[in-house]
Amino acid sequence: MLDLKLIGGTVIDGTGSPARSADVGVRDGRIVAFGEVTEDATETVDITGKVLCPGFVDPHTHYDAQLFWDPLATPSNLHGVTSVIMGNCGFTLAPLRTDEDGDYLRKMMQKVEGMPLEALENGVPWNWNTFGEYLARLEGKVGVNVGALVGHCALRRMVMGADSVGNEASPEQLAEMKQLLTESIEAGGLGFSTTQSYTHSDGTGEAVPSRWSSREELIELCAVVADHEGTTLEWVTDGCMSGFSEDEVGLMADMSLAGQRPLNWNVLTVDAARPDDYRSQLAAMEAAAERGARVVGLTMPVLVGMNMNFGTYCALNMMPDWGDILGLPLPERMEKLRDPEVRRFLESRAASPEAGVFSRLTGWGNYRIGDTFSEANEGLKGQLVGDIARERGTRDFYTLLDIVLEDDLRTVLWPGPTDDDPSSWQMRQAAWDHPNVMIGGSDAGAHLDRMAGAPYTTQWLGDCVRGKKLASLEAAVQHLTDVPARLFGLRERGRIAEGWFADLVVFDPDEIDAGDVHMVYDLPGGSGRLVADAIGLEQVYVNGVRTVADGVATGDLPGVVFHSGRDTETVSI
Repeated sequence: MLDLKLIGGTVIDGTGSPARSADVGVRDGRIVAFGEVTEDATETVDITGKVLCPGFVDPHTHYDAQLFWDPLATPSNLHGVTSVIMGNCGFTLAPLRTDEDGDYLRKMMQKVEGMPLEALENGVPWNWNTFGEYLARLEGKVGVNVGALVGHCALRRMVMGADSVGNEASPEQLAEMKQLLTESIEAGGLGFSTTQSYTHSDGTGEAVPSRWSSREELIELCAVVADHEGTTLEWVTDGCMSGFSEDEVGLMADMSLAGQRPLNWNVLTVDAARPDDYRSQLAAMEAAAERGARVVGLTMPVLVGMNMNFGTYCALNMMPDWGDILGLPLPERMEKLRDPEVRRFLESRAASPEAGVFSRLTGWGNYRIGDTFSEANEGLKGQLVGDIARERGTRDFYTLLDIVLEDDLRTVLWPGPTDDDPSSWQMRQAAWDHPNVMIGGSDAGAHLDRMAGAPYTTQWLGDCVRGKKLASLEAAVQHLTDVPARLFGLRERGRIAEGWFADLVVFDPDEIDAGDVHMVYDLPGGSGRLVADAIGLEQVYVNGVRTVADGVATGDLPGVVFHSGRDTETVSI
């Protein structure tokens, strides 16, 4: 007797093969029959007219904290994600030695990943020291499958304490870090992650611990993963924002070669206005491949909904030379933003080549006004800055500043990216087919009140059948399932095949999509986060257990915490 039988659906199996009509039978969490299934089942679900595919694998999330107050991993679960990889960019909540370490990590995560401090303080128990103890707190208590990389910053902080910022490691400290990484991987960690990106600063504004490491430290820590089955590498660096330098290209290859594992980075942003950056990033991965390494860039297939304001830390702080001004106390910041010379300086620096990936935020006229807070701005909500500027006869950028100053910089802004053009989309389509490019980069679980990357799965599927149609449904499903599963070596996941785990999604191809991005206030402490509803995604199964029924989470927690070697196999370079 089967536990579950799904009949009458159109199956897209994740391999890229054409869709076909088939039934699927499930027993004990695995697919045991595929094709014409005649065996009786405890539950039979008729999904005629629907598509059945593998559960989606999100390769770049930051659910490390959220899973403690939200074990369902919303909203990713509602958008068909059944497995997540977290611990990216060198940022994890373990290991840690002291309360001071925990306080440092909380404030670091608040700054670099946009996690509200109240949520981190009130929603996370912080009752562990080792990485294994951290994973144990999640065992049996998650609604999705979870794989966790071991973050460089926590390793450094535990070994070096406050000296992890501002100093290179001594040989003895490096040896201790390597041993700590070994123990963390043996306890289940999927590999090693780090950041060298100038965009990553801690709660005090200093570079995060991993940015103070030497080249030798990076290489030797990467080499640790070579000794353990089913491990991988991930990093972020300056070149991820604007094109890799020669040193970065060499370092990426050396890291992959030292670990004998693929190295993935986040995120390849494709913009036809910056074709040299895009070509540089592709060439870097090809150069690594020529040396026998494997470097994979993540890219998003949709434009991620985001908002921002001038009153809090956001992507605008990353514009060249903007950080010092936007980091001033509010009265001084407002005074500077009223100064005509400062305005000209900011506009010119944002338009400079140094802006890199952040140049996509310079379409000031395409910013849509969100919530406003002053009588002077009453009635502006929903309008484009460009339209307001034409009515006033002022420059777009100056108009934007005039508006936010009336609200004491609290105005909610919804930027219209500059790279939503046919040429950029054609370049993205070509990137999706590149052997060293993988779909992903949602950052789900991070930047909660500023960015909504989690809905990329349903949004892209909707685009495949009703929008730009730059990818077939079969190709998109493969990119969302089998491709990331194979990169991380997830055993028997990512495809619909007999003997494989029953991580499954049922959706209506005529309806599948993501709704409008909106704010909900459901975090510990009452902070808000951006979400989007899933449309047309009807059923989700994790290890054979229904976790979403008719688009609503069931509350069941059948997810497993992946352990390297047990749940993953080694992916060679």
